[in-house]
Amino acid sequence: MAQKKKTVNIEEKIISSYMEYLLENGSNPPSVFKFMKDLKLKESDFYEYFNSFIVLENKIWEGFIVNTLEILHGDDNYATFSSREKMLAFYYTFIEIMKDNRSYVLMRLSGDQNHGKTPLFLKSFKNSFKTYVEELIIEGQETGEIATRKFIDRTYSEAFWVQLQFVMKFWANDNSKKFEKTDEAIEKAVNLSFEMIGEGPLEQIFDFAKFLYQNR
Repeated sequence: MAQKKKTVNIEEKIISSYMEYLLENGSNPPSVFKFMKDLKLKESDFYEYFNSFIVLENKIWEGFIVNTLEILHGDDNYATFSSREKMLAFYYTFIEIMKDNRSYVLMRLSGDQNHGKTPLFLKSFKNSFKTYVEELIIEGQETGEIATRKFIDRTYSEAFWVQLQFVMKFWANDNSKKFEKTDEAIEKAVNLSFEMIGEGPLEQIFDFAKFLYQNR
């Protein structure tokens, strides 16, 4: 009886080979043609999945979010968490996934010279993260954990995007054992952000500003 050949996932092979190439050479392959030739695949195979290396990298980074959410939703306890607890769980799980790809992530983050603008390879990553956060915010508003503030609450997802960038950069520079400092930074950052978007501090500021305006 003939032995069945193991099916090769072309998309996964392209992704893993591309990441390996970047780590070994510090730059993109000279061309799709040369890259695929070295893999002993046709150039057309690449375009079955990606239009360019930028699209490929978007897939890699978006995969970090997708994998994080798959792990979270696979835990029955996750559904019972508050929005704050879900955000903490997201960051902790996300960092674990990043650890498996630390060399690649550090190389890409260190090469980011966009001066505050989102790099092209992070576009899908950012969109997926903000979609997750927006759902979390709506859930928190429904339970009363997060305050509903006209116009201001529209900025929450962007604020959390800035927070995620902070977490990644802190982790990239963390030299503590098992990245314990990163865990501490995550806890402090999330707790502070949820204190700010919950009922309390901002309402007091608004009420005081309103009082001063009415009694000027």
